[in-house]
Amino acid sequence: IEKRQQRWFPTWQKTAWRRGLVSFRLPEAVSEQTAAVPPLAIDRLVFARTALRCLGHVTGTDDAERIKAACDLTGVAPFAGVHVWKRDPRLELDTEPIHTGLTTALALPPPAAALPPGSLVLDCVVDTTDRWWIGWHHVLTAADHWPGGRYPGQLPTDAVSRAWLKLDEAINRFELTLKRDQQACELGAAPGGACQRLLAADLNVIGVDPATIDPRVVANPRFTHWQKRARDVRVKDLRRFDWLITDMNIDPTSTMAALERVLAPGGRRPRGIIATLKLPDWSRVDDLDDWQERVNSWGYQSQVRQLATGGREVCLVARLPRR
Repeated sequence: IEKRQQRWFPTWQKTAWRRGLVSFRLPEAVSEQTAAVPPLAIDRLVFARTALRCLGHVTGTDDAERIKAACDLTGVAPFAGVHVWKRDPRLELDTEPIHTGLTTALALPPPAAALPPGSLVLDCVVDTTDRWWIGWHHVLTAADHWPGGRYPGQLPTDAVSRAWLKLDEAINRFELTLKRDQQACELGAAPGGACQRLLAADLNVIGVDPATIDPRVVANPRFTHWQKRARDVRVKDLRRFDWLITDMNIDPTSTMAALERVLAPGGRRPRGIIATLKLPDWSRVDDLDDWQERVNSWGYQSQVRQLATGGREVCLVARLPRR
C-alpha cells in the first residue's frame, strides 16, 4: 500500500502503520475539497480492502465508556449503519457486543442487508481490546457494505476448490452482471471451482486444461472440457465468448501474453475478462500499472484489486465499453 501511495498520492503523509491498518494525513487543500475519501484512492491503492475518513481513536475502561467516547467524537450525524471489525483478525475478541452497543447508542434500526447508495456508515476498527479507531464512509459500491472490505461470502460445502469463492468475490466486488446462457471460457480450469461458479449462474462454460476436471463439474450439461493447453486453442475459438476467465499458476507475464493473444484489437472479442495475476514476489507490484495500461490499450476498461479471498495475487477485471 505504501509503495502505491508514494506513486499516486505522494503528498499524503503516513501517520500510522500496523498490521491491517494504514492511515495518512491528507494535505490541507485536499481536506478542504471534500470531507470524504478522495476519489480513485481505493482503486489506486489496489491492496487496500476499504477506505474510511478517520476521526481519531477512543479508549476507556470498558465498552460502555468507549461507545460513549465514539458518539462524542462523531457528534450528530445521520448514520444509517455501523461497521465493526478487528484490525488484526487474530485478536481474540467478539465484535458483536460492540456493534450492538454502537447501534443502540445511535438509535439505529436493525442492520439492513443492503443500505441505499450514499448512506453514511460509522466505522469502528478495533485496534486492541481497549482502543478503537473511529471513522466513516459513504456507501458507493457493493464492497462498501462489507465491514473492513472483507468479503462475507462463504465457500459452499460442495465446491470443488477455493477458486469458486475467489470468483464469487470478484463477481460481487466488481459488480459484474453474468446473464443466463452467456458463453464463458476458463483457461487453466482444473479442478473446476471457477467453472462451477459460472455454471451456478447458468452460463455455458468451456474449461480449457490438459488436467482432469472434477466429475461434478463434468456432469453438468452446460459444461464442456477442452483437454488441451490454452496456447493450443485457436484464437478465433476463444474470441467468441462473452467472458474469459483465467487463474493459471504461472508467471504474470505469461498470463498477460495469453490474454494479449486473444484480446488485442481486431474482430470479435470477449466482453469481459476476469484474470488472476500471481505475484511470485512483491517486487512485481511495480508492473501493475504497466499491465493495466496494456489491457486498456486493447480497448478495455480495467480495474485491479487484491481480493480478500486470494493470496499473493491480484484480480484484474476488464470490460469493453458499452456502445
